[in-house]
Amino acid sequence: MIERSAYIKKLINSMRNNNVKVITGIRRCGKSTLLFSLFKKYLLNSGIEESNIVEIRFDDSKFFELRNPFLLTKYLNEEIKKRNNLKMYVFLDEIQYVENRKDKESEVSLNVFDVLNGLRNNPNVDVYVTGSNSKMLSKDIITEFRGRSTQIRVHPLSFKEFYSSRTDDLNSSLREYLILGGMPGLLSLNKEEKQEYLINLYKETYIKDIVERNKIERPDLLNNILDFLASTVSSLTNTNKIANSLTSIKNEKVSHLTVFNYTNYLVDSFLVSEARRYDIKGKMYFEYPSKFYFEDLGLRNARLNFRQMDEGHLMENLIYNELISRGLNVDIGLIYKRTSSKKIDYEIDFIVNKIDKRIYIQSAYKIDNVEKETFEKRSLKMIPDNFKKIVIRNDLLMSYYDDDGIYHMTLTDFLLKEELLF
Repeated sequence: MIERSAYIKKLINSMRNNNVKVITGIRRCGKSTLLFSLFKKYLLNSGIEESNIVEIRFDDSKFFELRNPFLLTKYLNEEIKKRNNLKMYVFLDEIQYVENRKDKESEVSLNVFDVLNGLRNNPNVDVYVTGSNSKMLSKDIITEFRGRSTQIRVHPLSFKEFYSSRTDDLNSSLREYLILGGMPGLLSLNKEEKQEYLINLYKETYIKDIVERNKIERPDLLNNILDFLASTVSSLTNTNKIANSLTSIKNEKVSHLTVFNYTNYLVDSFLVSEARRYDIKGKMYFEYPSKFYFEDLGLRNARLNFRQMDEGHLMENLIYNELISRGLNVDIGLIYKRTSSKKIDYEIDFIVNKIDKRIYIQSAYKIDNVEKETFEKRSLKMIPDNFKKIVIRNDLLMSYYDDDGIYHMTLTDFLLKEELLF
């Protein structure tokens, strides 16, 4: 089992903070394992008695009756009383199964948030929950608590985590990761099983969840939009462009609003993320176009049946995912130059902010001539500040600074040596 130390550290830092800890992320990315195996192991090794950890998995048949919030409240109160005010830890998995109920006699209504708030108000109880499916995504829980929860966002395995489980060489591992990604369920499968597993995640889990949750009337359009985003990953696009493309393909009018809503459903499900454009000189965001990146490269590639394997676009998606998983704020950048006749826009792949620090990043799979290097560095050299500027490359033996003060970083250094970034 991979020790997901960055997430464990976040959980440790949030212990006993009087908030409900909500573990969020795409389905099958390892949320339950993080809580019930890795974090529980930490608590036991820290001297917490196992009897002071209450575990409820609502998708387990032996806990089905506790989906009733009145019975759940009664059960938890009995567990608290049984421990005579000792500090205890409550783990609740897949809490979307807890139903909304109204007592027939008293007419009192109760839902899962009422239950969790009752626990949160007890200083001897530390509460941790997971939950994300078609009935209620973890994102909804964050909204409901309005500042009274701590979110731990979990992603698929980073390359560093993935590589820690490997026995083959670095380059072979990186090639496989670019193709199959880092979903934890892949680790015990062979190559053919891995591809089938990723494809089935769409058929059996993600699409069904999104359709059911949002009461989608046109799942065919949802699938079309997902295919479009997969084929244009790392490219600028907007909902009008997607709607026009689908109108042409399907020979029917596809509305901009439908595309807008369906795209947001994909973002809400954590399948894809939207990165907005930021004008460096104007210091403002653009409403559109944006870029969409897939939460996992294997899921992106599986969506297209492992066709369209453009290394440059996959590498850019990989860099974005890594930055986001480190908890950094990431935008795509725009800078422009005016000539006598027009304004020329230049793109910076990523503007990365960390409190009072900032870096600018260009992703370049390969730079094999002077013209290519000039092109990749052009927008970075136009930036009118002294924050660090980086070109991440997959064709270097070692990282170095060039004469313009731009840091050329190997892709593997970026992925494995987080301390080199800032």
